[in-house]
Amino acid sequence: MDSEKNTRLLEIFFRALHGESISVKKLADEYRVSTKTISRSINDLQSFLLEHRELMQNASLEYSYKEKAYILYSDEFLKNSELFAAAKILIGSRALNKDDLITFVSKLKKFTTVREREKLENLIRKEIYHYHEVKSDCRSVVENVWKIVSAIEDRNIITITYYKMNRQEVRRKIIPAAVMFSEYYFYLIAYRTDESGYKPVYYRIDRISSVTEHREKFSLDREHSFDEGELREKNQFMFPGENAHIVFEFSGLSLQAILDRLPTARVVEKKDNGVSVVEAEVNNGRGILMYLLSQGVWVKVISPPSLVSDMKNEIQKMNDLYK
Repeated sequence: MDSEKNTRLLEIFFRALHGESISVKKLADEYRVSTKTISRSINDLQSFLLEHRELMQNASLEYSYKEKAYILYSDEFLKNSELFAAAKILIGSRALNKDDLITFVSKLKKFTTVREREKLENLIRKEIYHYHEVKSDCRSVVENVWKIVSAIEDRNIITITYYKMNRQEVRRKIIPAAVMFSEYYFYLIAYRTDESGYKPVYYRIDRISSVTEHREKFSLDREHSFDEGELREKNQFMFPGENAHIVFEFSGLSLQAILDRLPTARVVEKKDNGVSVVEAEVNNGRGILMYLLSQGVWVKVISPPSLVSDMKNEIQKMNDLYK
């Protein structure tokens, strides 16, 4: 009998753990025992959770008068608001293929209650149905990312098969240095083994059709290693370039949008005409040029001279298109 009781107790706990509402009457009918027997099992389970609160992450089995059943609550469960936000971010990124997205969301839903899962499904069902992933050349971006991250961790050189922007297929033996995510895409920052000078190259991971990890090891000194946090501060656009101090005037409606987009940006002056002078430490590559151009007449670059010149040249070329 003790064995039967313990088995039943474990089954009830695992049902609750997976988000099932625990109805005394239904379980009594299922196990063909009295409701008193099921109630005693629930009391034993509640006592166990209370005595081992720290071990069980403050889990508690509580009665819901609305559900007319017991529901397991835990600090480890995601709130519906947290789960909804995470799902929205995954959907909005468009970085995962649809199968990976559905798998991710399904696994996330296991960390909440059945009732909240149903609510979440209703909220995001249409978005998942109409989801359009970024087209990729690999079977799974998630698997590619993990292979590359593992190679970085193990300090192994890799060879990748890669499709360039012009769709030319190339093979590159490289030293993987860092993985970043920005605006729909994961990026691999690496050094080519057939070039000297440690010039970083940015590869979109969704364009990598194969990854071969070699036993050959690499080592990077501090100068050529990447601090992903610092890199994200100064390079929001995943184009290579030198770090630079830039100054520009902004006259648009949302200054905060500029400050959010460039984490190192700060306002150094506000003029009487509503124009703000902004300074930032950025990666002075093609990316910052394209971003500042996207602001149209709201932005006027003051320095450095090289960026001013690039802006003028690009604007002139754009103007020539309409002559």
